[in-house]
Amino acid sequence: MKFTSLILAAVLAATSLSAVAHGGRTDKQGCHNDRKAGTRHCH
Repeated sequence: MKFTSLILAAVLAATSLSAVAHGGRTDKQGCHNDRKAGTRHCH
């Protein structure tokens, strides 16, 4: 049971790291333009 909990904690920690927003200038809505992709997205 402890091993399963440890694996679950490791998986949750690894997936939460990928959800961290990147730095960059944002407007008052929390959005910015991605010049390379030609899109706009919000955080």
